[in-house]
Amino acid sequence: MASKLARFGKSLLRRRALNDSGEESRFARCLSTLDLVALGVGSTLGAGVYVLAGEVAREKAGPAIVLCFLIAALSSMLAGLCYAEFGARVPKTGSAYLYSYVTVGEIWAFITGWNLILSYVIGTASVARAWSSTFDNLVEQKISGFFKSSMAMKVPGGVLAEYPDLFALILILLLTGLLAFGVSESALVNKIFTGVNLVVLGFVIISGFVKGDVTNWNLTEEDYVAFINQTNTSRTLQVEKEFGAGGFAPFGLTGVLSGAATCFYAFVGFDCIATTSEEAKNPMRSIPIGIVASLLICFFAYFGVSAALTMMMPYYELNVQSPLPEAFTHVGWAPARYIVAVGSLCALSTSLLGSMFPMPRVIYAMAEDGLLFRVLSRMNARTKTPALATVASGIVAALMAFLFDLGALVDLMSIGTLLAYSLVAICVLILRYQPSALNASSQMEKLVELVEGEKVAAGGGDGGDSGDEYGVETEARPLQETFSVRMLLRPTRNIPTKLSGNIVYVTTAVISVLVTVLCIILANWLEEILSGHAGVLVAVVVFLLLCGVCVVVIWRQPESKEALTFKVPLLPWLPLFSVFVNIYLMMQLDLSTWIRFSVWMIIGFAIYFFYGIKNSNEAAKRSSPRKYEPALQSKAPIYTGARDDSDAEVGGP
Repeated sequence: MASKLARFGKSLLRRRALNDSGEESRFARCLSTLDLVALGVGSTLGAGVYVLAGEVAREKAGPAIVLCFLIAALSSMLAGLCYAEFGARVPKTGSAYLYSYVTVGEIWAFITGWNLILSYVIGTASVARAWSSTFDNLVEQKISGFFKSSMAMKVPGGVLAEYPDLFALILILLLTGLLAFGVSESALVNKIFTGVNLVVLGFVIISGFVKGDVTNWNLTEEDYVAFINQTNTSRTLQVEKEFGAGGFAPFGLTGVLSGAATCFYAFVGFDCIATTSEEAKNPMRSIPIGIVASLLICFFAYFGVSAALTMMMPYYELNVQSPLPEAFTHVGWAPARYIVAVGSLCALSTSLLGSMFPMPRVIYAMAEDGLLFRVLSRMNARTKTPALATVASGIVAALMAFLFDLGALVDLMSIGTLLAYSLVAICVLILRYQPSALNASSQMEKLVELVEGEKVAAGGGDGGDSGDEYGVETEARPLQETFSVRMLLRPTRNIPTKLSGNIVYVTTAVISVLVTVLCIILANWLEEILSGHAGVLVAVVVFLLLCGVCVVVIWRQPESKEALTFKVPLLPWLPLFSVFVNIYLMMQLDLSTWIRFSVWMIIGFAIYFFYGIKNSNEAAKRSSPRKYEPALQSKAPIYTGARDDSDAEVGGP
């Protein structure tokens, strides 16, 4: 019984070894760095810039919304840097799903991929409905009025929408056809719409600085009282709710942090760049540049628009639904609302394309690995796109947009995205302390053990470093290392070993649990902490100390010297801080969202445990290992990883 449970546990955590045998990608490598930047900007800089800035400024932060976007951008950049390092490591499609598969195991990879699919489907459907609603507003609600009168859906429970959105369904199906037709054509359309959107936002920023007034960043209660008296004498003063304390940050630090948590979601979308690894011309260079550049462009756009908006009119006068048109009307430029409308539709179009683009690629990667039904991995020979996965995901998203009220489901997007961000940060942390390159398969490890065993049997090793005739570094001492508490803070080697890598692996798992519990406490008992409640404060301090011990243990382990085109700086601090931010934001979601998430995961686990666990490629490799180990039979070296400093020390190639 115990052996069966052990085998079952190992099957859940089996990791995929990347094969760098020169196999050609089935995708068309046609995307340049500019294409990736446009894709990242288009998917990230969506409707949020036209709506979110007004909502946060009016209700949470006032003019200090510029600080909210700064904090949110820094938090997003942490996740972006982790994605950038993996983009430099893994030139394969699959994004966070693949990163998890090669690092922490199959079950975590499935959970990540399954939640990415959820977030992309809901994101696509919600953006399509927003596009339909924006266009409907331009034609004075004639479309919605027709459907409400002739096709109303009055179903109790609030799950279905008021009326079927035929416009959103047609829009998704058209873009599905475009994506199935070819990647280069989709990239061209995306670049055009993104360019128009950036031009419109440039116009908004310049107009705001020309027509704006800096005094709107230093308003007093007298200004608010005068506004109430001029607009509506019967309206009661709501100083605390609508005005706060005035000045640059009227709602204080709490308002700025709350606004930053909301603004964080405005930067979600850059991860779609990571799914283009097999379609980029030079993925190891283009993906890191694309991720970092798109986040910087989006930050400057959000920062500039929010600054212009709060200078054009007082924050307490902003219209939450359509802040920019109202702001232009306030300064006497009412016709500019049509320019804003064009930019908004272009932004929604690129955001929709950005949501739809990665969805079939994640499905394709999971199906190719056998974790989802393999029929979804079929590739169109002419367009070199995963046509069946594209059509299937497009139809599902179109039906959701057609029938469902997505307001209650949008928070599910956040869980999927934040979980992916957290796992990517954890994977980066683990890999930087492992003894071998990502693409060095388990065959390489067996080869090293085989050669070393022969040396020991012949009496040729003294337990130190050596090199064989193939130039492969072989280390007898790491194979014979035994764990001791002293090794947690004083490792025996200055290069990673299997034991030091396992120490980091286990410590990272422990600190992930500690951070999760700490975030639950902070999310549910923050008021008690601020008021100085002794019991809660002691718990927080204990968990912080334990986290600190784990960080020191990881920091003391030897780091890999593997050469990469991009590396996350300040290990292990930045990845761990990214994990903390992501988990804390997940804990802000309400109970109903977690219940819906549980239902989605039950469906996913049913697919995995009844199909994926038996049909995955890794399961096939372990059931017939001889088929996958030709290199071991000839003892030929298969070292394909990046050269590091240890190669030079032993005279390797």
